[in-house]
Amino acid sequence: MHPSIILFDGICNFCNATINFIIENDSKGVFNFASLQSDIGKKLLSDKNISTETLETIYLITNKSIYKKSDAIIQITKRLKYYKIVSFIITLFPKLIRDSFYDFIAKNRYSIFGKSNKCRVFSNEIQSRFLR
Repeated sequence: MHPSIILFDGICNFCNATINFIIENDSKGVFNFASLQSDIGKKLLSDKNISTETLETIYLITNKSIYKKSDAIIQITKRLKYYKIVSFIITLFPKLIRDSFYDFIAKNRYSIFGKSNKCRVFSNEIQSRFLR
């Protein structure tokens, strides 16, 4: 089984901080990563018939499904050893409320958290988990 793939906004400071958090808490290495802006990210979305015109959400691609927005966050936190409770808490809220909150953050992420074209330098082991 291939690791699950997280597609994220590669220029968003908040998104990059989130990916750093996931890497630090993914002790089993179940996730691979690709930015939405990358060729591989666009191809993965296109292969799933998802438009690459607007890149405003996180996606989790597994062998069986593709998740986006709060559903992706729930599935990701379920796979992080000490954060399964977070996924449970998020599921207590109706999807409409979860995704509305997600959309608000996504819409304002650049003005709140900023943009960056600099990436954290990772070890070779972690770099190999970023798809290109």
